[in-house]
Amino acid sequence: MHDERRRIEERVARLHTQRIKPAIHSASVPFEVTAWQAPGEPVPFDEAAAATYTPFAMDTPWGPPWGTTWFRMRGQVPAAYAGRRVEAVIDLGFVGDWPGNQAEALVHLTDGTPLKAVNPLNQYVPIADPATGGEQIDYLVEAASNPDILAGDFAAPTPLGDVRTAGDQPLYTFRRADIAVLDEQVFHLDLDIQVLYELMLELGEHDPRRHEIAHALDRAMDLLDLDDISGSATAVREALAPALAKPAHASAHVISGVGHAHIDSAWLWPIRETKRKTSRTFSNVTSLAEEYEEFVFACSQAQQYEWVRDHYPKVWARIQESVKKGQWAPVGGMWVEADGNLPGGEAVARQFIHGKRFFIEHFGIETKGVWLPDSFGYNAAYPQLAKLAGNEWFLTQKISWNQTNKFPHHTFWWEGIDGTRIFTHFPPVDTYNARFSGEEMSRAVRNYQEKGGATRSLAPFGWGDGGGGPTREIMERARRLRDLEGSPKVEVEHPDAFFAKARAEYEDAPVWVGELYLELHRATYTSQARTKQGNRRSEHKLREAELWATTAALHAPGYQYPHAHLDRLWKTVLLHQFHDILPGSSIAWVHREAEAEYARVAEELETLTTEAVAALGDGGTRVFNTSPCDRAEVVRGPGGELAYVEVPAGGSAPLEDAQPVEPVTVTGRVLDNGIVRVEVAEDGTLASVRDLRADREVLAGPGNLLRLHTDLPNYWDAWDVDKHYRNRYTDLLDADSVTVVDTDPLLGSVRVTRSFGKGSTVTQTITVRAGSARIDFETDIDWHEAEKFLKAGFPVDLRAAHTSAEIAYGHVQRPTHTNTSWEAARFEVSGHRWVHIAEPGYGVAVLNDATYGHDVTRTVREDGGTTTTVRLSLVRAPRVPDPGADQGRHRFTYALLPGASIEDAVAEGYALNLPLRVADAAGAPRPVVSVDGDGVTVEAVKLADDGSGDVVVRLYESRGGRARGVLRTGFALAGAEVTDLLERPLESADTGADGVTVELRPFQILTLRLRRAEES
Repeated sequence: MHDERRRIEERVARLHTQRIKPAIHSASVPFEVTAWQAPGEPVPFDEAAAATYTPFAMDTPWGPPWGTTWFRMRGQVPAAYAGRRVEAVIDLGFVGDWPGNQAEALVHLTDGTPLKAVNPLNQYVPIADPATGGEQIDYLVEAASNPDILAGDFAAPTPLGDVRTAGDQPLYTFRRADIAVLDEQVFHLDLDIQVLYELMLELGEHDPRRHEIAHALDRAMDLLDLDDISGSATAVREALAPALAKPAHASAHVISGVGHAHIDSAWLWPIRETKRKTSRTFSNVTSLAEEYEEFVFACSQAQQYEWVRDHYPKVWARIQESVKKGQWAPVGGMWVEADGNLPGGEAVARQFIHGKRFFIEHFGIETKGVWLPDSFGYNAAYPQLAKLAGNEWFLTQKISWNQTNKFPHHTFWWEGIDGTRIFTHFPPVDTYNARFSGEEMSRAVRNYQEKGGATRSLAPFGWGDGGGGPTREIMERARRLRDLEGSPKVEVEHPDAFFAKARAEYEDAPVWVGELYLELHRATYTSQARTKQGNRRSEHKLREAELWATTAALHAPGYQYPHAHLDRLWKTVLLHQFHDILPGSSIAWVHREAEAEYARVAEELETLTTEAVAALGDGGTRVFNTSPCDRAEVVRGPGGELAYVEVPAGGSAPLEDAQPVEPVTVTGRVLDNGIVRVEVAEDGTLASVRDLRADREVLAGPGNLLRLHTDLPNYWDAWDVDKHYRNRYTDLLDADSVTVVDTDPLLGSVRVTRSFGKGSTVTQTITVRAGSARIDFETDIDWHEAEKFLKAGFPVDLRAAHTSAEIAYGHVQRPTHTNTSWEAARFEVSGHRWVHIAEPGYGVAVLNDATYGHDVTRTVREDGGTTTTVRLSLVRAPRVPDPGADQGRHRFTYALLPGASIEDAVAEGYALNLPLRVADAAGAPRPVVSVDGDGVTVEAVKLADDGSGDVVVRLYESRGGRARGVLRTGFALAGAEVTDLLERPLESADTGADGVTVELRPFQILTLRLRRAEES
């Protein structure tokens, strides 16, 4: 029996591959092809149409890396093709087994109308059905010779990731450009055989259905005339029809299929190429929609729609028409599919605000769900933020990549840090590029964790990243799998329809509480440090610009709030939060451009803030505090003089010394301000940090120990850090110099310089300021290492049961033990501005202004005490996909805060990331808003987006407990409303004579819209 089955399988496979597939196009004639190589970057269609073309022959190499070659293809449909389905077939010389990330092209009519793309698994362009014969064809084909960056070896560094280093040798060999007849019976026979054959292979050895299909295929092959495939195809199909007609079991799993073409907004190609990828894929999708009326395509990322709208208006018009027909489903409601861990809370809110508004404005559609299949884990604030943006469901896929633990659910309620729950699905097909293969269908059923409780799952189908999206072959598979015995049922439908059905049948789905941590790609918290720093600085500069622009709009006559300018800058920052840009997993070209964009954003925001502050008056020097906490600290004036100032939250104060504080003393390498005493060792580490208020030593070993690890992960260099990195390291204990550099009564500092490795240097200025327990480490690294990982460690004399790390709009607690595989897998984790560890009665925070990755370990000492070590991940040196990742200069600051509560960590985290601003402004306007009430923290102050002049304030509870307070305004208040993130009213706010009373549950986010009273 086994030999017979094997004979049948081998027979079917050979006939299918060698005879049937080659006969799908039964006749063809070549196009006459000419070519023009565009110089440099891509050019508009009109410029290409006016160029001079030269003859081009098939089997000729073409396409330098990142180049654009325009081909003109002319031909005439032969009279013999009349009555047949005729199409162009174009093979650019596709290579490998990845349908995206290589050559692709967009075919235009000579008037510039885009028709359809050509991709590795989507090589046809419809001409006529049926043809009349004699049709004249004249195409202009814009072909992109994008290199396959990861071809062959994912771990091999390549210069192809930047146009400056990629060279100019042709990458591809053009194979075919024909006018061909599609033999529709052979085309369908090909799909009949594929579906049955793949289903047969997935059925059990003793399943009668498997043997039934095998014999049906064997008998059908007897009817195949090898000399006349086309003529015998109908008879072969009729023989297979009974096997394809048997309905699925009533209890069969149901898969809701939705077309998809996951297009990374940048990754192994630059942003400029993504703009073209979207036009190509979206042309394919709208073309396919015309052929299959049941087709539904889900597409996220408002940024990509905007690119098509601005650069390909004819494709945009087709998208709008497909949306009206219900075949195109805008989903996700975010500006881009952002990284799920690193963006700040307000940035995540703006992702939803800008994304959802775009879809409402341009399609009249309010998206209902969050579509994030590919981000590298998801922070626990998402459920609340998603709901506040009006979403009902959440979709992810990447958790299927876990290295250690299999996630226990596919359909579940996800509960965030504030208690908000959102209905969530994670497709058991384990891909967002499904093609409805037999293996995928079997895997989806086998994987599905909710058996017995629910019966449905989702499968996004189509080739992504330039693969061209869904194809007619995938749609034909879906039709055959709609109701087929032995297979799950496939229904092509809108994701909203799936989620409505899934929730209706499984309202009591299990609950997952807290972050969705991906047990993979942990290095994305650290790789490409300058990109991450650019994001962090941009987020805080945007906050600053909005606050002072709002202040000026309220108090400075004639000042105009820069709505459009801020909107544009926000969108730039949101774009670069895409889940392969901000995580540092893109090619060199992408990160080179990202750094330039962040510099531009910083410059423009500095100008906006300076203009706003200047509008408040001139003639006197004041200190401006953008943070939500009152500040009392040392600042440096315009002439470099130091002053100790007190500045209210969101307000300003004169640059003049406030009440005296205990001075800083510097004795040898000991810095003492009466709050902390810091002793710097001869080797430049911290020998001691004494908390003088608590009268206790903070450290349990050398503090600020820089440790250089060997770092070569098993795969995915820029993405991964594997646990074995800890096994080999060098402690940087050889200091070139340890020098006292500041001895002012308000500030003392010691500078440590080190040289190490392959010419790298690190210079750190350790600073203690009057009146503050915070110890700053201003760091300047000139980095020239390869495959190394630099960390800064603080071993603290604390027995901490858990750590608290800041995330978007709150913080999460993580155990410091590794009792289970789930805890052990979290050996590298993410956090924003601070990490806090504590035992009852005492805590310590480690703060930063640029990095995100860290690890926390706990050891028991010989004296019985416990050491909890917090280590910040400073910089890496992966070589794939960017061989020069992180090379060069890095400047950032991190800090140690002894004796810190969570509230202290929150306040100092803001302070470190929002330095006090010293500027001339004689006016002393009241803060736009101020809050009385512990734990009530203002995150954003701005004018309403609708231009009404209303003030919008977003605040949250930051300590993890309940909070009550009063929000007071620096202007006459006429009324207030609680709104959603899009500033739409939800309910009236509790407004009294003192202001707006707010009551918040732990980590609750609240958006208030404040109406100003008319001026008399």
